[in-house]
Amino acid sequence: MELHELQEVKKLKSKALYTYKEVLLDLKNIKKAYQTSKVEYIVLENLNLQIFKEEFVTIIGHSGCGKTTLLSMIAGLNDVTEGTISLLGKPIQGPGPDRGVIFQSPSLMPWMTALENVMLGVDRVFAHVTQSQRKEIAMYYLHKVGLDGAFHKKAKELSQGMQQRVGIARAFAIKPKVLLLDEPFGMLDSLTRGELQDVLIDIWSKEKITAVMITHNVDEAIFLADRVVMMTSGPKAKIGNVLPIDFGRPRKRQEILNHEDYYQYRKELLNFLEH
Repeated sequence: MELHELQEVKKLKSKALYTYKEVLLDLKNIKKAYQTSKVEYIVLENLNLQIFKEEFVTIIGHSGCGKTTLLSMIAGLNDVTEGTISLLGKPIQGPGPDRGVIFQSPSLMPWMTALENVMLGVDRVFAHVTQSQRKEIAMYYLHKVGLDGAFHKKAKELSQGMQQRVGIARAFAIKPKVLLLDEPFGMLDSLTRGELQDVLIDIWSKEKITAVMITHNVDEAIFLADRVVMMTSGPKAKIGNVLPIDFGRPRKRQEILNHEDYYQYRKELLNFLEH
């Protein structure tokens, strides 16, 4: 069987699999436009996408194609001009604890400790349980990201990588229905990036929270995702293609790199970005 035929078979199998999954996020006919003094600038237009429960989706595209705008609309931080974004059938009308966000910059309170930063969200979401129980939740997720010895260190005293670990712990600790990640490792060196990818995917594998992640890194997109969503260049960007990643879980980096399909996935993504 020719390579392109094999890829089409895999896509059909993946499409059949997703037919039976529960839709968590449903984006229909999304348009995002900004009105300038003279013209309407359209960032996104006719964008449609379904994201399924317990799925990990990565989104790639050139700078300026509206990836972060799209994520901010799912987070409820940016209004939709036209169309609807629904979470479990209910239209999103603003930010809420059912969506946890991890930004490129951790956005911690620098004068607070790692524990206090995580507790900010936990206290709000789990106000119905005792203070000691809320503290246990925060400490558990700090432990999961490898910060056992840094509970009481102020955020400003932590390295950039450690701060992002706090950001990951903070997002998981509120137990959202969907995790939104805006290039969370984009400012880190390659070694730290790899370490935090492993931390993220280890926790995600256990929590099974639907995840939507923006990245510019093709290798990261393949390693983490069940599907890679490719966006066309802006203005008027939309979904250009969706590539199912047919690797099992749990995943080991070296096994993925040595897999016969890895470089075909990589080639397809790079060809899309180049052309």
